[in-house]
Amino acid sequence: MSNSFRVAIDNLPQLPERSTLEQLPQTQLVDMLLAQFQVIEEFPSEVKRLHVSKRLDSKTSSKPPSTDVLQKSEKPKKQFNAETNPQPKRKPGGQPGHEGSTRKGFNRIDRTEELIPTHCTSEQPF
Repeated sequence: MSNSFRVAIDNLPQLPERSTLEQLPQTQLVDMLLAQFQVIEEFPSEVKRLHVSKRLDSKTSSKPPSTDVLQKSEKPKKQFNAETNPQPKRKPGGQPGHEGSTRKGFNRIDRTEELIPTHCTSEQPF
């Protein structure tokens, strides 16, 4: 809330009972009514400011992504219903009739080599 709006709301008196209002002098009632109108006049600008700030996120402002509020997608997720939406035709993974190919592994290791660097181009010791 903007500061002036918050001050205006904080300065409003609590709503008294009808019987109490009927006993107040007319000048005091007019003052209360004018204070309420002043707050009501600020509502549209405050609502507009809140709508603008609601649309701000890390993509449309300089706010960090951690301040983004997670929102549900506007599109509802498709629910598979046997009557309206049939199940997908293919399941994930290998499909029947498709010839697979697998990487050939190593048979037998015939030698190993230990490689130790003799010098380093960086300035840090190894």
